[in-house]
Amino acid sequence: MRWPPPADWPHAALSRQVHSRPHRWHVQETGTGETLLLLHGAGGSTHSFRMLLPLLAVQYHVVAIDLPGQGFTQLGARHRSGLEATAEDMTRMCRQEGWHPTAIIGHSAGGALALRLSQQLVSPRGHPPKVVGINAALDNFKGLAGVLFPVLAKLLAAVPFTAKVFAQSSAAPGRIEALIRSTGSDIDAEGLSYYRRLISDRDHADATLMMMANWSLDGLQHDLGTVPAGTLLIVGDNDATVPPEVSDKAARKLPDARVVHLPGLGHLAHEEAPETVARLILDFVHD
Repeated sequence: MRWPPPADWPHAALSRQVHSRPHRWHVQETGTGETLLLLHGAGGSTHSFRMLLPLLAVQYHVVAIDLPGQGFTQLGARHRSGLEATAEDMTRMCRQEGWHPTAIIGHSAGGALALRLSQQLVSPRGHPPKVVGINAALDNFKGLAGVLFPVLAKLLAAVPFTAKVFAQSSAAPGRIEALIRSTGSDIDAEGLSYYRRLISDRDHADATLMMMANWSLDGLQHDLGTVPAGTLLIVGDNDATVPPEVSDKAARKLPDARVVHLPGLGHLAHEEAPETVARLILDFVHD
């Protein structure tokens, strides 16, 4: 997506660009007090938090960030799209900007990134930031998909014209609605329109494929038992993208974690029921 965000993009008035090696990050920042970081999942952007952000900003300084190459963040190095590299680059930016988050909230793949960042950043009290994972993607694909999907993603990301074809076909009429419904979520027409604009953008599609090609949870899986952060895993029981049991399994490995299941909600639970998710986050951070 080309900088700057258009005026009709959610919370465009809050957007600014932060230059921190190697990317030019799109950041939305609002509120006062201690800092909460919001991290979207693969293929998303800050728009995913359009309803959650103002609810949290009543009590906190909230910073939402587009991942490398996605949304309006300009990708500075294609090989810096994996979990470990993104965590390193985002840590550098947080230190540059003087952000010491009290908590990091991550959706889907952003949940894995939040856990990794909690090992590298320090809260204002000198402790690791708390972590909230919303349908956090904390497990690798199983079976044949675990072998074929990473290879397929690498092939797609390596062919320049593929992202254009992917973007054009995925944004076809009705395809976005079907894609969102396949996650177990039902969001309104406005929300669907933002995903349609994102996925139809070649640069965004290319960066999403690049992220998937470079994403590996092996290191984080190995380290889950040593993650010091207090963790809340919020799970939509209808999630058809990340099975709910993934969070239950991760919670048993994490030293200080609990899981809250939300019946009737899917992978985009924070877009379906932002007030419910905001209350869970605020109660957890205050605790």
